[in-house]
Amino acid sequence: MADKYANPIILKTNNITMRFGGVVAVSNLNLEIHQGEIVALIGPNGAGKTTAFNMITGVYTPTEGNIYFNPEGYRGHNMVITGKKPSEIAKLGIARTFQNIRLFKDLSVYENVMIAKHLRLESDVFSAALHLHWYNAEQRKAEKQVEKLLKEVGLWDLRDEKASSLPYGEQRRLEIVRAMATEPVLLILDEPAAGMNPKETEELTQFIRQIRDKYNLTVFLIEHHMDLVMSIAEKIYVLDFGEEIARGTPQEIQNNKRVIEAYLGVEENA
Repeated sequence: MADKYANPIILKTNNITMRFGGVVAVSNLNLEIHQGEIVALIGPNGAGKTTAFNMITGVYTPTEGNIYFNPEGYRGHNMVITGKKPSEIAKLGIARTFQNIRLFKDLSVYENVMIAKHLRLESDVFSAALHLHWYNAEQRKAEKQVEKLLKEVGLWDLRDEKASSLPYGEQRRLEIVRAMATEPVLLILDEPAAGMNPKETEELTQFIRQIRDKYNLTVFLIEHHMDLVMSIAEKIYVLDFGEEIARGTPQEIQNNKRVIEAYLGVEENA
């Protein structure tokens, strides 16, 4: 595999901090994610991982610091996305899934993905309402793109099934595919393996790796399943009480004494 560190930085945070009253949820976090990487953010419950994701995706505006995004992949073309709305950030090329599945459960697989694809439609609401020619042409193009995507990820045969009728693992996969329909450059996954059994987790691991390679994505994930993290991540950041305590390769993190103590706990003396 090519050295990902030779690729440009696609996302960078500069000392981002998030305070809720007197509580510091994340303190001076500095992340660097290179184009094409799979990067994991781990840490104990309450370490600030989801808060970090919420700042990057516009749910929260950092109390301090800035977030830079480089969607084109060129050096020196970073844009400040601090404080932008989630919809604005999504249109720039950052898509996200959530720990708790947020599918439209009464809609079909196809409809769930098509709704996401509409983020990329250029026609305005008046064109849509009047069914003007260019809107219809754009709609047909989107339909073909959704069909192609669903076929490529193995969900086409389930296109008419309600999202709620799918097995849990397939619902997780559908949520990722729905995020992919927005044509992201950076895909952010919040505990994608939550609630999965070992077989489903193994299949998800393969799926994430496959879509990264096939669609030239950069992937940033939070995950508690260490088997998934250690087998798929090329770089890992570790948070504890809102502060970064380590970063490195899976092997470096596994052998880091501070990570072992903070994340796995300190063994009691017999």
